[in-house]
Amino acid sequence: MMGSGRYWGPIAERLQTRPDLRGFDLPGHGRSDSWTPAEGEPDLHTAVTRIAAAMIDRPLDLIGHSFGATVALRIAVAAPDAVRSLTLIEPVFFAAADQPSDDVALTRKMMDLLASGHDDEAARVFLSVWGDQPFDALSPVFQQQMARQVHLVAEGNDVLIHDAANILRPGGLEAIDAPVMLISGANSPPVIADIAEALAGRLPDVGRAEVPNAGHMLPITHPDQVADLIDINLTRA
Repeated sequence: MMGSGRYWGPIAERLQTRPDLRGFDLPGHGRSDSWTPAEGEPDLHTAVTRIAAAMIDRPLDLIGHSFGATVALRIAVAAPDAVRSLTLIEPVFFAAADQPSDDVALTRKMMDLLASGHDDEAARVFLSVWGDQPFDALSPVFQQQMARQVHLVAEGNDVLIHDAANILRPGGLEAIDAPVMLISGANSPPVIADIAEALAGRLPDVGRAEVPNAGHMLPITHPDQVADLIDINLTRA
């Protein structure tokens, strides 16, 4: 979310030829078309899940970051046989946390700003917590891009906050028997650790790792450490 598939480039370089990687730009991101669903079409999270699931024709290693990690988790719950290993980097699945109040408050503030037409300020608020650079440090071109894409962040609220996809249904996480790695940044918002703890408590085969001095955007800021951890989970699988 708020990026593109090219952000995985440094990870791909470090993993070299070990996996055959396939990524894609989310709707409204990178080279993908704008997100303009017609009435009755699925929500953004469901649409992205279907795009990713359509690429799976055999058991694969799923690797996701942030919003993408929640999509990978949703696929693994729905079709555990399709997953050889699962690496979840900072999944923003707030519904799993016991006390996501701060993040709900942030979302409400962002939604209020969007409703009043203050897109720049909404992006500024979002990036202050979940970005690797503040909004005002970005070039004007990227500021405009962030102001457009922050609307898409709001599109995921029903799944991420309210679990509209029923990912937490009884027996769902427990059915994932593939090796799972949960990776967090030590400097990330506290809710990330809460989410990881809640998920780890229900997953049968899970490892947890925390990258020192890293925040939410650790695949970009700490590619060496993240690639090493991904490689560990690939080896386990």
